[in-house]
Amino acid sequence: MTANALLQILVYCVLLVAVAKPLGSYMARVHEGEAKLAEKVLGPGERAVYRLLRIDPKEEMTWKTYALAVMFFNVAGLLVVYLLQRAQAVLPLNPAGLAAVSPDSSFNSAVSFASNTNWQGYGGETTMSYLTQMLGLSVQNFVSAATGIAVLVALIRGFSRKTTPTLGSFWTDLVRTTLYILLPLSFVGALVLVSQGVVQTFAPYAPVTLLEATKDADGKAITVQVIALGPAASQVIIKQLGTNGGGFFNVNSAHPLENPTPLSNFVEMFSLLMIPAALCYTFGQMVKDTRQGWALLAAMFLVFLPLLWLCVTQEQAGNPALASLPIDQAATALQSGGNMEGKEVRFGITSSALWASATTAASNGSVNSMHDSYTPLGGLVPMWLMQLGEIIFGGVGSGLYGMLMFAIVAVFVAGLMVGRTPEYLGKKIEAYEMKMASLVILIPPALVLIGTAVACVTEAGQKGPSNPSTHGFSEILYAFSSAANNNGSAFAGLGANTPFYNTALGICMWCARYWLIVPTLAIAGSLAKKKLVPRTSGTLPTHTPLFVSMLVAVIIVVGALTFIPALALGPIVEHLVAHGSSS
Repeated sequence: MTANALLQILVYCVLLVAVAKPLGSYMARVHEGEAKLAEKVLGPGERAVYRLLRIDPKEEMTWKTYALAVMFFNVAGLLVVYLLQRAQAVLPLNPAGLAAVSPDSSFNSAVSFASNTNWQGYGGETTMSYLTQMLGLSVQNFVSAATGIAVLVALIRGFSRKTTPTLGSFWTDLVRTTLYILLPLSFVGALVLVSQGVVQTFAPYAPVTLLEATKDADGKAITVQVIALGPAASQVIIKQLGTNGGGFFNVNSAHPLENPTPLSNFVEMFSLLMIPAALCYTFGQMVKDTRQGWALLAAMFLVFLPLLWLCVTQEQAGNPALASLPIDQAATALQSGGNMEGKEVRFGITSSALWASATTAASNGSVNSMHDSYTPLGGLVPMWLMQLGEIIFGGVGSGLYGMLMFAIVAVFVAGLMVGRTPEYLGKKIEAYEMKMASLVILIPPALVLIGTAVACVTEAGQKGPSNPSTHGFSEILYAFSSAANNNGSAFAGLGANTPFYNTALGICMWCARYWLIVPTLAIAGSLAKKKLVPRTSGTLPTHTPLFVSMLVAVIIVVGALTFIPALALGPIVEHLVAHGSSS
């Protein structure tokens, strides 16, 4: 690894840790009703929303009512996005005259954006009108992210409250997250991106005369190129802050009008993990023990950094197939070296690999390089980060409540080892909590492996990969890993905009989002009813390096046992074949 790579990674990680406390503390105050300055500025808007929607902000909900509100709201959003796509041809703000989106693609995209997955089987600039992008996709970028944070806040209340059947109000948590956290950050971030050249306009697509004419596949002369435009900056910033990932343009943040400069690249890349990292501190502050939040953040970094190192070093090592050719793949002052296939020269190896690792750790899915062109082990890293359950930072809210499920398993295992009823944050962890936590942990792997198996043995599934053998299998495995963990990135070699993949991946995205939210809220409801258990000398400290190590071990063991056989059939054997053929 080069000195430049180490410096980039160090700056990135140090800034993440630095922002965790102030932003995390602010988010805790928002959900505890103590952000007084923000309430003075934004309070009138919040109260107006409640009056308009006839919501009582002080109404408390049981976990079942909370879960029903989440489902109702998200199904309604899904239907709106679906109808917008189907009717966009006759709706305004469609200067390119784009036709209605097909039913299967509309279903896939609606589920994708409602579930915070943002998987895209289409090219944004050739498929979606400005109205669909703004009113459909951008709105879902806000509210799907707010839904994840709201569910996390409900779970935190389950730990912090005692002998109560309620968890707060979903509608209040949703409105406050959107209004006090996501909108202000997005407004500032969008201005920064616009200053760097990210396009934000309602003007129609711009025809530009080519300096040198060319010909199409039929031999016809081409003298004009049409440059796609649109209100991109406002969608780009929330796709990153909300760990959504859906690009305004087809190539996402590799597009020069979506991510034009090194500064815009860093701002977008930093936004990927900023809120997920800060939510760890939010958790610690809301349970009245900030050490618990720092412990969870430390566990995330302990898993993330070695995998990031593997990705960067594998990409920096270059392509073994080119080793025998007169091609210089070494990093020098004049070139980044390594495997530059599928990467933007203006970003280079480290920034591309760091983005790939962060976006799959964060349940984001946006890209500034093509993961399909990574080396076998370089591509394994983002795949496995997703397969761990999107808990290493993870989606906003969803990543941390997924990590807390692993923490519950870790304290349960520790309790078995010493013959004591397990406790976490003063609440006894019993059979009910373990059953629900097991569902959260096991459902995504089941969806990944079953979906991959079905795709590999059916004719419709086999038509998707553009590459044969092991890499084709990796493309399928990556797609279902992405959908079943609500990530949204892809190995671009898979032709997924087909009825089979649109339907299968849509089902995976739906189940992975809501079959996890319901048991998470069930745990929150169960914990909120319990009394706090007094701490004794036999209580397992859950803020120490020992517990952090145990938590990491549980995460790795579950991930390894579940997916190593599948990874061995794809990227691992591909790596062995590539290096065997080059030796």
